[in-house]
Amino acid sequence: MSTTGKQRVLSGMRPTGQLHLGHYHGVLKNWLDLQQEYECFFFVADWHALTTEYEDPSIIEKSVWDMVIDWLAVGVNPGAAKLFIQSRVPEHAELHIVTRMSTPLSWLERVPSYKDQQEKLIE
Repeated sequence: MSTTGKQRVLSGMRPTGQLHLGHYHGVLKNWLDLQQEYECFFFVADWHALTTEYEDPSIIEKSVWDMVIDWLAVGVNPGAAKLFIQSRVPEHAELHIVTRMSTPLSWLERVPSYKDQQEKLIE
């Protein structure tokens, strides 16, 4: 539980280009509901985007702001949820270092998104 008495939700999206209806129906509609009931933290996962946009990372910076504008346009409310950009929070990198040093590789290899990224890099 948080200090507000509500449970917390943390969710993010990678800024890899323009948002589309799939983003709205798959994520953003849920966020609109969640922000009413939970203490929500929604973040722009710009460092995560480097895993897929490593050949041309210039798309990431522009996509960050376009994505935040789209979130606001559909009704994500910065008064009801905290919005932040991953790379602007130094504690994200610090937490990565700590967990990277203490998480066995075998645990990571069981995470579906990690396995998916590994397969894409091999292709």
